[in-house]
Amino acid sequence: MPRLTLSEQTQVARLILDRSRRATTAKINQSALVRWRYGAPVADNLLIVPQELRSADPSFASEIEFGHFGLGGTVAILDDNRPFSITPPSTNWARELHGFGWLRHLGAAGNERARDAALGLVAEWIKRYDDRQGTPWEPAVTGRRLMSWIVNAPLLLDDVEPGTFDSTTDSLGDQLIHLSATWPEATDGIPRLVALTGLLLGSVCIAGHERHLADLEVKFAAELERQILPDGGHVSRNPEVLVELLLDFLPLRQCFATRSRALPIGFDAAIERMLRMVRFMRLGDGRLARFNGMSAHSIDALSAVLAYDSASEQRLSDAAASAYVRAARGDIVIVADVGTPPPLEFATRAHAGCLSFELSIGAQAVFVNGGAPTQMAQEWQASARATASHNTLCLGGKSSSKLVRHAVFEQLLGAAPIRFPSGVSYKSTERDGGFEIDAFHDGYVHRYRLLHRRHLVLDANGTRLRGQERIGPQRGQLRLAQDLPYAFHFHLDPAISCHLGVCEAAAVVTLADGQRWRFTAAGAAISLEDSIHYAEPTGPVRSQQLVLRGSTFGETDVGWTFELVATDTDDQLSSHPQLNDQAC
Repeated sequence: MPRLTLSEQTQVARLILDRSRRATTAKINQSALVRWRYGAPVADNLLIVPQELRSADPSFASEIEFGHFGLGGTVAILDDNRPFSITPPSTNWARELHGFGWLRHLGAAGNERARDAALGLVAEWIKRYDDRQGTPWEPAVTGRRLMSWIVNAPLLLDDVEPGTFDSTTDSLGDQLIHLSATWPEATDGIPRLVALTGLLLGSVCIAGHERHLADLEVKFAAELERQILPDGGHVSRNPEVLVELLLDFLPLRQCFATRSRALPIGFDAAIERMLRMVRFMRLGDGRLARFNGMSAHSIDALSAVLAYDSASEQRLSDAAASAYVRAARGDIVIVADVGTPPPLEFATRAHAGCLSFELSIGAQAVFVNGGAPTQMAQEWQASARATASHNTLCLGGKSSSKLVRHAVFEQLLGAAPIRFPSGVSYKSTERDGGFEIDAFHDGYVHRYRLLHRRHLVLDANGTRLRGQERIGPQRGQLRLAQDLPYAFHFHLDPAISCHLGVCEAAAVVTLADGQRWRFTAAGAAISLEDSIHYAEPTGPVRSQQLVLRGSTFGETDVGWTFELVATDTDDQLSSHPQLNDQAC
């Protein structure tokens, strides 16, 4: 177990103190002497039914009929059992089960069997879980369940027996009161925002629960300010988080408007910043760049939130707070990571991809990071987070970041965060119609005393990208005791076709529309190697990568160029050998 730095020891102490304080507050709030403050546990008058922005899959109802209950990337086989009576195959599956987000699928099926299944499962949950203990009553799970039941109120409450109506609304009220007392116990980060969002939505939509709404709005605004950065990014630096939050925030904002109630301070501005940041992180293929925990995501969800961007033409020009740079010229779009890892409490899904970039040409993603695996493939998580899975330098076969394998951190945060690089600097410049990015990081200084400097130059027409890589000391000269292997990785999207020329001095990348792009290098040999793309809905898939390999004695310069050379067909390409090879 590695020793913690003084700063990390201080963070551990702060996290322990904060968790203890919040647990004490929640315990007091749940006592009979205090619980009455949150109002009567009734919810028989639903004022608003929010819009569900998440897409629904009607086939889910058919899968249940066949005994399959797939949640959180895991399919549970029920074998004539009820989902609440089996041992959960994973913690994430259990949280999604008790969060009831799957109700929308049953509602979308549009038949009586599906509705009967929904009503039966809700009734069973109410009878089984009245002890307010364990996973079903975690604050974030309770917040998600409140949102799910309220959004699906027509499915659960319209034209049902009085007894069913009363038990469901009584449970809604009880959950709202319970969450009012326990939300401070929510794990820091997204779970806390989910708990607060569910609590706010319930308090706005259910009559008789406005008493503490003003105080709740203040707490929500404070948490929002802490987690949403000035450029609209999330403090975790994970682009996927923004979409998930917006799917909840946008309906909540509409509920405030319907009730003619002023929004929490900063809420509307935060939403607009987040929407612009989502566009900023979007490549030409319509997907978000795969940085810091970004996994396979739904284009439908992305489209749903961007439909609410009222200022879609007002592009974000800079994302300094989130430390990402975006360049777009011609058909090329580049997004680069030029930042340090997030604070440790938000770094449990962060990746060791400093100075990596992703590139698309038109509607085709070309160079992409490996991304994060879905819940169904968590055994790949460690390798996906490694530097070698990103489009950047891997020195000595090691990552530029280091996992903080410490029992206290992992217990408090649920997974190992990363540390390093601690120093990252960048400058972006528009020059002669083109765009330049100059950056360096010190992620390898603690181990090898070496910096990685990367200079990218995109021309004005978007037909050539040049890169200059430098490995060297922070200052002066350095001669290592022995040469150190290095590898600059350029992972290709699984749909991309690539081959090396005869001399292996150039590689040709072929796009779906017939364009040919040539990748050449100076100072290092090019190899075409196997790779793994982790961010796929069905699990990791094989792909390819271009790798520039060599050894450094302490100071090394490597240059490379990626440029458009032809739009010919395959037959025409064979008559142009210069597109495939350079002189040996």
